Amino acid sequence: MHDLRRQALESGKTVSRKARSRQSTPASSTPNSSPPSRAASQSRAVSSASSEEDEVGDLSDETSFRSVFIHFAPASIRRAQTPLPAQTLLTSYCSTNSIDDLLNGDNPVTDAWRSNLADRIQELIDRKRSSVQGREKCLALYARILTTQYAEEEIRGKEAELVVAFLKSIKAETSERETILAIKALTMTVITSPSDLIYEAVCGPLKRVISDSASVPSKTAAVHCLGACTFFGGASDEEILENMAYLLEIVTSDGDFIEAQDEAGPVVAALEEWGSLSTLIDDLAEESEEAAESFVEQLSSNEPSVQIAAGENIALLYEKSFRPLTEDEDATEFDEDNIAADPDDTPGVPKLVKIYDAYRRTDILKDTLAESASLYKRHMSKKESKSVRSNFADILHSIEYPTHGPRYQNAMSDKTGKSYGSSMVVKIQKQGVMEIDKWWKLHRLQGLRRVLQDGFVRHYESNPVVFESLPYEASVPRIPCLMLTAI
Repeated sequence: MHDLRRQALESGKTVSRKARSRQSTPASSTPNSSPPSRAASQSRAVSSASSEEDEVGDLSDETSFRSVFIHFAPASIRRAQTPLPAQTLLTSYCSTNSIDDLLNGDNPVTDAWRSNLADRIQELIDRKRSSVQGREKCLALYARILTTQYAEEEIRGKEAELVVAFLKSIKAETSERETILAIKALTMTVITSPSDLIYEAVCGPLKRVISDSASVPSKTAAVHCLGACTFFGGASDEEILENMAYLLEIVTSDGDFIEAQDEAGPVVAALEEWGSLSTLIDDLAEESEEAAESFVEQLSSNEPSVQIAAGENIALLYEKSFRPLTEDEDATEFDEDNIAADPDDTPGVPKLVKIYDAYRRTDILKDTLAESASLYKRHMSKKESKSVRSNFADILHSIEYPTHGPRYQNAMSDKTGKSYGSSMVVKIQKQGVMEIDKWWKLHRLQGLRRVLQDGFVRHYESNPVVFESLPYEASVPRIPCLMLTAI
């Protein structure tokens, strides 16, 4: 850790090994491929954060890392400009926000957050005579500022000392609250200023929390943080696959592998982070069968969040088992059963060729999904049952039609006579829209939203690491869409 501190202080910001290895390789433009996601920039963005003296709300892991699903947003939504009290800002961070809350969050233009952040950084690094309550408040404010602002310049050169401070709180586990807040602060640091050194320093301590902590929320938070640090913190492909295997063991054992038997939180976190990390790996031929077997088992879980996360991973595995035909390839060169064409003949959508079997029991899987998509789950609420059925119907459709991604609309357009297609988009500042028409895109979107919450739009606009994970395309939605809009 001394070397970590020394290297970071001497060299300032570092660039990950994967980023260096990919600098000379252009991002893939094929529909089923995901782009590289690590970058560095000094872009600026401004808004406000809470003052040191304000009270900090309840920041449990469940609220800090919960997914927020995009829903229909009225076109009249606009970002509020009236400043809110600092207490209101902290309270909003403590709850699971709807999309309306996110878009109407307070972001007045002021530089006050910079001095506030500088004070918090100094307080975190010093730690002298600090109390548990004081550290909790300081960590919460630091994490909140980095969530709502892009502060790479402000923390540049201080990452190593900050990581040292976070690990002290994580290892000590003096309180569940401090541990989770330190994990959140660590996550925001790595997504703001990626570095090779961060992953190497935090992987071991995070896995110890996951395996040994008596707190299930701390385990859950650490799983998500491990995923983020692996994704953004400079892990090699070998390390990514190693952590995917680790996460799969948690899923396969229903949490027993980390002494969290039948606890939904860590299992859902492991499923979600497995899916996010898998978007970084081009070829999952060797891992697909074992992973799919584990995920199919989870489709029968009593927890809808487990079922949905497992199902989305299955859809991703099938998507990754196909690749687009290149311009110099002819479909007749391949077995007809391995060619997938768009049944709607959508312009620009190439034929796909299956390069390996994602799962050898596809027929049984289809029957399971079809049955689950049509049945009402008595042990679930009406909302949960509807969500599971809709999700399973999407997955089944993608397996049957590999060119179709999530939320595919089969409704026919009166103008074109063809189906509307993908119905989920992200729109940012009217610069362009990104169709979430592939499962890898949905996984990355949800992964970023879990971490950034109401700071997603700010980071998407200003943080190149976030933007390059999910670049938008200049196009216009064809139908009223599931849309996240920044005005």
